[in-house]
Amino acid sequence: MKNYKQICIKSITVISFTVMLFSCSNSSEEVRNLLEEKNLPIGKAKNAYHVYKDSGSITSKLITPLLLDFSNRNKHPYNEFPKGIKIINFNNNAKDSVTILGDYALSYAKTEISEIRGNVVVLNHTDKSRLETDQLFWDQKTKYFVSEKPFTLYKEKDTVIGIGFECKEDLSKYLAKKTTGRLETQE
Repeated sequence: MKNYKQICIKSITVISFTVMLFSCSNSSEEVRNLLEEKNLPIGKAKNAYHVYKDSGSITSKLITPLLLDFSNRNKHPYNEFPKGIKIINFNNNAKDSVTILGDYALSYAKTEISEIRGNVVVLNHTDKSRLETDQLFWDQKTKYFVSEKPFTLYKEKDTVIGIGFECKEDLSKYLAKKTTGRLETQE
């Protein structure tokens, strides 16, 4: 008789729990809308390491301590990297060609434009050039950097200091504004 009471109590508990579980139903669209209204990410990744491939070969790597995924935004879905980012782009020989570092970043999915802020450093490992600034906009489609903030560009024989610049992703061709520094020119 005692076992019968225990079985009944357990059965009632399981049935009650199952009814409660299936009575609460939200569609995934309702959950997305709730997260968007509360400005919460739809996903979070810690110590993320993402490898991008094209035609079987690695084109770049993204490394970050924290990735927040706001792809649930209808108008402007984006990813946020509040604890910094490191992106390594590879050339055709699978060697490090360009490394991009920053303390904070936003990457917009629809426009493929990223903003990197705080101690931004771009290193071209091939020609040993280095760009340092506080803010950088990166157009991933055209592989082009733009900034209106103070910068320092170190080349093998030159150091360019200024405010505002545009350049190719590999730092090869650049347009520097309000510049000072030591430049070597060919006449």
